[in-house]
Amino acid sequence: MSNTPTTAEGATGAPRRSLVPARMDRLPWTRFHWTIVVGLGFSWVLDGLEIQIVASAGFQADLGLTAAQVGYLGTIYLLGQVAGALIFGRMSDTLGRKKLFILTLAIYLVASGLAGLSPNFAFLAVFRFIAGMGIGGEYAAINSAIDEIIPSRYRGRVDIAINGTYWGGAALGSAANLFLLNTDYFAEDVGWRIGFFIGPVLGLIIIYLRRHIPESPRWLMTHGREEEAEATVTDIEKRVEAEGRHLEPVSDDQALEIAGDGRIPFSVIFRTLVKDYPKRTLVAATMMITQSFLYNAIFFTYALVLQNFYGTDPASTQYFFFPFAIGNLLGPLLLGHLFDTWGRRQMIFLTYGVSAVVLAVSAVLFHMDVLSATTQTVFWCVSFFFASAGASSAYLTVSEIFPLELRGQVIGYFFALGQIAGAVAPTLYGALIGDGTDRGPLTFGYFLGAGIMLVGGVIAFVFGVAAERKSLEAITSPLSVVKPRS
Repeated sequence: MSNTPTTAEGATGAPRRSLVPARMDRLPWTRFHWTIVVGLGFSWVLDGLEIQIVASAGFQADLGLTAAQVGYLGTIYLLGQVAGALIFGRMSDTLGRKKLFILTLAIYLVASGLAGLSPNFAFLAVFRFIAGMGIGGEYAAINSAIDEIIPSRYRGRVDIAINGTYWGGAALGSAANLFLLNTDYFAEDVGWRIGFFIGPVLGLIIIYLRRHIPESPRWLMTHGREEEAEATVTDIEKRVEAEGRHLEPVSDDQALEIAGDGRIPFSVIFRTLVKDYPKRTLVAATMMITQSFLYNAIFFTYALVLQNFYGTDPASTQYFFFPFAIGNLLGPLLLGHLFDTWGRRQMIFLTYGVSAVVLAVSAVLFHMDVLSATTQTVFWCVSFFFASAGASSAYLTVSEIFPLELRGQVIGYFFALGQIAGAVAPTLYGALIGDGTDRGPLTFGYFLGAGIMLVGGVIAFVFGVAAERKSLEAITSPLSVVKPRS
């Protein structure tokens, strides 16, 4: 047996010993970690805000758009997210988390602001696509950085809570629409344009905070920049100790031996996903597809259901949306800690399963025509209280169960897969709703959504990884960790 160190690419080189992961995971929760949460986690608020601003279609009359063109804008934004996740996910793994979470936010800020100046559909479509690219890139870069910086015992609850704040942004956007689209306050050609500037104004504050967030020490460690990684961790430790917190020394037996510069060819990525970790790939794909399908099915058609089956006025839809958004926000915030204490697999199964059961019960009552618009919304709120925590855990799962060197692009791959699969749902459920005279097709649709979520929960429970309170390197060894070559 030869002890020549090798990387996943087969390159040889002198190994470097690193205590970076152990030092990061033993840190207590401090102001530094709150800075990470606020500075990096605000992206999901911006995404939710963007979706609601566009969903209001306040620009339709001003720009002379058809209903179909308004729908196209939603699709264009989602396609931009897919492109951004794929392109910037790869760049995040190659160039670093910090460069990308600055770049992607800047792209979003500029594109969203320019969209607010749109004179016509084509101009608006182009910058909606670019804004979507920025947000899609954020998903990859931000999830990677958060999971690599937050200590292992807090990682689950923090990641899930941050992903859940999307709904805080959606509620904010909905509230803003009630004011901005009211012609008593703003002219028809002014209010919606102001809406497009809310995100960029908030984003300018966040981009300032991000300038002071360090590069992920784990990323530096696996890219031949061990001295920078050690210096970054030392600086973080000084911040912690300045708050009066005592840090125990880390034993040298927790060190990793790293070789290589972090460059991973696509052949290695394919082998890792398909050959080395096929069960994890199944879990990641299933979780992302199932939660995306259910969310897009309900979220993009709830207004049609309320109007066609319960006779609500289109103007009142925003008021029904508020409790729906709040339920989605509270689920991750209140249930997130259980993913760290009770366990990932158990909580994924619980959240996916309960959301499925509640949706199935509502399907029966919907078919019996015993629900009102209010009680239908209550069932949605309860179902998505659990589904939101489960959906947020899908991003956490994808981020933490694959090797560090692939994290950004793997998030991008599965995010894109989920978005593409989820894009089918609005069209399907729109057809099932029809003109609101027959409840049978939509009842079937609700049972279908419940069944899909239940399948996602079962697969995660059977094949998932018990990643709670474990170091990322204990869950999956980085590809650049040295192993003896036989």
